[in-house]
Amino acid sequence: MEYDAFWLRKPGQGEIRTAELPAPGPGEVLVRTLYSGVSRGTETLVFTGGVPANQYATMRAPFQDGDFPAPVKYGYLNVGVVEQGPQDLKGRAVFCLYPHQTRYVVAAGAVTPLPDAVPPARAVLTGTVETALNAVWDAEPRVGDRITVVGAGMVGCSVARILTGIPGTKVQLVDVDPAKAAVAEQLGVDFTDPGNAEGDRDLVINASATEEGLERSLELLTSEGTVVEMSWYGDRRVSLPLGEFFHSRRLTIKGSQVGAVSPVKRTHRTYGDRLAIALDLLADPAYDALVTGECAFGELPAVMPRLASGELKALCLRVVYDRGE
Repeated sequence: MEYDAFWLRKPGQGEIRTAELPAPGPGEVLVRTLYSGVSRGTETLVFTGGVPANQYATMRAPFQDGDFPAPVKYGYLNVGVVEQGPQDLKGRAVFCLYPHQTRYVVAAGAVTPLPDAVPPARAVLTGTVETALNAVWDAEPRVGDRITVVGAGMVGCSVARILTGIPGTKVQLVDVDPAKAAVAEQLGVDFTDPGNAEGDRDLVINASATEEGLERSLELLTSEGTVVEMSWYGDRRVSLPLGEFFHSRRLTIKGSQVGAVSPVKRTHRTYGDRLAIALDLLADPAYDALVTGECAFGELPAVMPRLASGELKALCLRVVYDRGE
């Protein structure tokens, strides 16, 4: 059996490669992909060759082939159906941290069956919502907190939606793009531009991946408030005005990254627990608002440069595979 996979041939240029697929062995599953998702922030950095050399090992995806900067097969938002494997998984729709590929073989423990309430087309957001969940754990919001999320991308919007479930919180989503207001409305979150954002916030989560966004996040905090920095800047350097009110207000900048379970949950929550919670959250149809672009698998080499350049504005780009294979 053969499979097709999307590879970054060199920075800025992708291609579809065909290869032979091994038969699944004991304890393995053969999965036929239904959908995959492009994690815009990270994957466009990979696509343009923006991963710093000292982060090559850290940034490896679980089933990555090749090495940075290229050629490399990269990605981690894959939803498919089990065609061969243990009886309890055969025919089940599953999520896996696998790149963009038509079929693949992995250990049965590497796939997570979707809850009945989560449609496969929405489940491409699983990794994004898991990242957002970990950030909320890191942020430790409290009932009644005034919270701002700066950056209305896939992750920022997911964080904002999760935060709306905390009683008494006042959540505001901030972005420079006024078109994001329609997405925020579907998520049930207040939206504004950076210039009109409310100040005196107890907590600000920056998911803008911009120096300006992080600077504005600090400005919006109340005294002794915290910014949780979610952005991945790749090889870009960021400067901040730490000589102004940073010390007088006793502000805190805290990093969050999905590679480790948040310290506040680590003693009693596993990676599998976190993933299961993310899938449960995706029973909420409001998350459909984050899928604002779609393409066929075979179109990825032409679409990825447009996504990386900003010409294509999709929050989540859902990749659709041939269901008739």
